[in-house]
Amino acid sequence: MKIVSLFTGAGGLDLGFEKAGFDIIWANEFDSKIWETFEHNFPNVKLDRRSITDVSVDEIPDCDGMIGGPPCQSWSEAGAGRGINDKRGQLFYDYIRIIKTKQPKFFLVENVSGIISSRHKASFEEFLKEFTKCGYEISWKLVNANDYGVPEDRERVIIVGFREDLKKKFEFPEPLKKKPTLRDAIGDLPEAIPALEKNKTNGKLKISNHEYMIGGFSPIYMSRNRVRSWDEPSFTIQAGGRQAPIHPKAPKMVKVGKDKMEFVKGHEDEYRRLSVRECARIQTFPDEYEFLYTDIANAYKMIGNAVPVNLAFELAKKIKEELGE
Repeated sequence: MKIVSLFTGAGGLDLGFEKAGFDIIWANEFDSKIWETFEHNFPNVKLDRRSITDVSVDEIPDCDGMIGGPPCQSWSEAGAGRGINDKRGQLFYDYIRIIKTKQPKFFLVENVSGIISSRHKASFEEFLKEFTKCGYEISWKLVNANDYGVPEDRERVIIVGFREDLKKKFEFPEPLKKKPTLRDAIGDLPEAIPALEKNKTNGKLKISNHEYMIGGFSPIYMSRNRVRSWDEPSFTIQAGGRQAPIHPKAPKMVKVGKDKMEFVKGHEDEYRRLSVRECARIQTFPDEYEFLYTDIANAYKMIGNAVPVNLAFELAKKIKEELGE
């Protein structure tokens, strides 16, 4: 089945669907810092580098399915949360515009949990109505990626639409029995190396991208514990290296006041951020998937914004099964 990928990013969704046997034929990504990484890992996929607002529907190839996650910053509970008043939030309508005309058999949209908060409920319900008016039977659910083979607590809203003439409604896959942990994900990796001055990359490494951001920790970062133990799933991998969780070799942080934590005395040297490769593994990217960058911050952003590969794979498998492909 042929897939078109919108708001592609580093290709987590794409890789999961590819693993499930789908064929990615065309992708669109506007962020120039991602292009080299995507094209390096998907050399046979045509990548359109324009803003989706500049892409006319007739330039997009016909396909069986369409996947993508419109920018999430507008809906994030951690950010300004401007929602539909943010130009990035309005990009949801470009997804709808393309779905309406191309009429693939199915589509999948991923976004942050904040999109279903009371603050954005009206916008979310409007999006669902628009997808329905495009001629689709809609299913949506708030899922935790840890239920689907991802060693990370990561809640995301997934919307799946099946074209009405198929007379099918998507049923979300049951959670897997095994909940992977940090030990499963990164327990076999040797110690990472720090980034160069000004957080520049060390370049080619024996284990690609196994380097971590250096620098201090802000008061906001130190307001809560950032350490998960080896036998727990990771905290959510965010789109910023400064916010990367601490490696599980360190003891959990100690509360010393309201919204104030400290590193355990005598263990300060053990507190370092997870490396780029460790974050990639937690997001279930394989080690052969190489992230290309000069500034290490761009690597964390690519990985933190991605859909975990294993979550995408489980959703893709279920879509394929339900469509009888």
